Amino acid sequence: MKSMTGFGRGEASAGGISYRAEVSSVNRKQADIVVSLPRELAPLDPRVREKVGGAISRGRVNVNITTGVAEGAGGAVQVDTALALQYAEALDRLAEALGQPGLREGFDPMRAPGVIEVGEALPGPDDAWPAVEGALSGALGALVEMRAAEGEHLREDMAGKLSRLESLLGEISACAPGVVERYRDNLHKRLGTAGLEVDLDDERVLREIGLFADRCDISEEIARLGSHFAQCRAYFGSDEPVGRSLDFLAQEMGRELNTIGSKANDAGIAQRIVEAKTELEKIREQVQNVE
Repeated sequence: MKSMTGFGRGEASAGGISYRAEVSSVNRKQADIVVSLPRELAPLDPRVREKVGGAISRGRVNVNITTGVAEGAGGAVQVDTALALQYAEALDRLAEALGQPGLREGFDPMRAPGVIEVGEALPGPDDAWPAVEGALSGALGALVEMRAAEGEHLREDMAGKLSRLESLLGEISACAPGVVERYRDNLHKRLGTAGLEVDLDDERVLREIGLFADRCDISEEIARLGSHFAQCRAYFGSDEPVGRSLDFLAQEMGRELNTIGSKANDAGIAQRIVEAKTELEKIREQVQNVE
């Protein structure tokens, strides 16, 4: 079991360039990958998404990849002469159109984006990919490790709450057989208070008690809850993404508890249902952070 919350950082160097990758993730029902790359490496976006998607199945993941001069590689000034000439030609055309022949004289190459760059020139996307992939792999490895550690804490917390649910279900199951008997005694008391002396073996009384017994039978709900609890424990021990499955099970358990509460018509059972729904809500809140 893994959490959807985590962070990882990785770094790799090649050709005097260092590549740094930072990956963070938070809760999200579906997989949502946001990638930030240097302009020169933008064509690598699909490859980055594919690699992240192979490691993360759920959650909003932010991937930020940056570059710099590798330690000990020194610096360099890169001049894009062709781009500078394009700027100059564009200024000439603009000066002619505006009737301002001196417009070109104000051109400052240092302030023109892309003309002068300080640092090593980035290789092409295909050449840079092995180093980018190495940095990304390191970041994803750290992210997955953190999500697994967080997931273990979530599992322990939910397992404890599930144990409480199982205990409450046992108490409810023990109370269930006495519901019909208490109803029969209360019915006899109400009849006596109304001045109606009716034999408990009277067919009409037996029919009423029988109908009530059918309406308040919660054995099926108890059995289904037991099955859901067992399935939850199986998911707790799984290495596969189980967040959606656990969320569905939590919803089903809530429905079963509501049904028991409405059918049982018993104060003792109703009290335990309230406690069980409180514990279940805590589990559902934790499930929202499970991958």
